Amino acid sequence: DEDFRNYQVDAGEVGAGHAVTALYELSFHPETAGRVATVSLRYEDPDTGDVHEQGGDVNRKMFHTALEEASPHFQLQAVVAQYAEVLRRSYWAQGSSLVQVRDMAQRVSAWLPGDPDVREFVQLVTQAARIAPEQVRYMR
Repeated sequence: DEDFRNYQVDAGEVGAGHAVTALYELSFHPETAGRVATVSLRYEDPDTGDVHEQGGDVNRKMFHTALEEASPHFQLQAVVAQYAEVLRRSYWAQGSSLVQVRDMAQRVSAWLPGDPDVREFVQLVTQAARIAPEQVRYMR
């Protein structure tokens, strides 16, 4: 939008050494092909203060048709997001349970052995599933 390059407008700044993940669920028309979005990123070099901008197109062929086809790290991010949605009984978690989230987390952890954060996440989900295995969103 018009404020992308406006320094007077506060934006989603990320500090040095930090990372951010944004997940979007997209539904494509069956005949969708080619470019579906353009992504732009601006950053300031902490040493020089110079501002750099990078951008690129996102094409339909870059998307997987099933979560299992994505990288283990992407699957981990998706299962963490699903866990949060189930816990808050979100509309977006409709039909999901903590047991399903636990099963997905355990599957992903097998591909990321040795990561203490993943191990801790699986333990948290396992404990939550034991306490409230059928927690799902009920229509309000």
